[in-house]
Amino acid sequence: MLDQANREPPEKFGFLLVPEFSMIGFFSAVEPLRVANRLCGRQLFSWHIFSLDGEPVPASNGMTIVADAPISAVERFPTVIVCASFEPERHASKPLVAWLRRLDRQGARLGALDTGTRILAEAGLLDGYRATLHWEAVPAFVEQFPEVAVTQELFEIDRKRITCSGGTAAIDLMLHLIAARHGQGLAVAVSEQLLHARMHSPDDHQRIAVGQRLGLRHPKLIRIVEAMEDNLEERLGLDGLAAIGGISRRQLERLFRSHLGDTPTGYYLKLRLRRARQFLEQTEMSVLDVSLACGFVSAPYFSRAYRALFGRAPRDDRRNLRLGAGRTGWFMPEAGGQALQ
Repeated sequence: MLDQANREPPEKFGFLLVPEFSMIGFFSAVEPLRVANRLCGRQLFSWHIFSLDGEPVPASNGMTIVADAPISAVERFPTVIVCASFEPERHASKPLVAWLRRLDRQGARLGALDTGTRILAEAGLLDGYRATLHWEAVPAFVEQFPEVAVTQELFEIDRKRITCSGGTAAIDLMLHLIAARHGQGLAVAVSEQLLHARMHSPDDHQRIAVGQRLGLRHPKLIRIVEAMEDNLEERLGLDGLAAIGGISRRQLERLFRSHLGDTPTGYYLKLRLRRARQFLEQTEMSVLDVSLACGFVSAPYFSRAYRALFGRAPRDDRRNLRLGAGRTGWFMPEAGGQALQ
């Protein structure tokens, strides 16, 4: 296969960087291509960086990448991957949407890393396709784009669409593409050069398993927490949760107190409020719609509970998050502790 590649021009990948894109996702996508070229002693792949206006693009970590060209100068391109992170919808301008649609009409393969998936969806280019994105953005995305078959795979390749959850999962996506074009042997060699101990398949989990994430070893409690995370809109009652674990309600209370330092009701409430905060930051849903989507039947109760946990009313907190002030202090330990400051 590589002998044939010696006679072929390099496969071209274009990366559209939007402001505050994820640097780790972008580098994880480019580095496997670079290493593949080095191992083969020739240019199997080339990569080209585009920006909305041709100017350098700041990443979410504050570093800046110089662009090769603005999108207005790119009339055709075989593969373009949108790289994004925070608030990608702000950059889905009419010129960008028109450019992506034109590339699609020309038969281009379109992809996205991390929340770049949202930009493709805003352009209507994922309707009827399987797609994935970072797990934190999935719930809000599902609410807004019901026409897209959203998964929580590490990456998805569906016809001429390539989407990836971001971060180091982009390494696995590129290894998969390298293997498909030039064979598994080269992909393995690239993986070893990157000290990437195991090539992950698309259906490997994005998130660390509940037990490992929370430091839990009690299998019944793990099953119950998993059920809570899977049922935030339609809440399960305490009797239902106890039945899932095969225990009594008294045992349920005791397990949560001893292992998570909270009541089952209190822990479940914090899960729902964290989901609500994601919706407020990532969508334009009204506060009422957010409360309903997170299982709250009373808007006043939702607002009181939200303020008690996050220190601000939902509308005020949304404004704060949109200004970027909440990005360094939003995290709340899974066991239900207070937000870190």
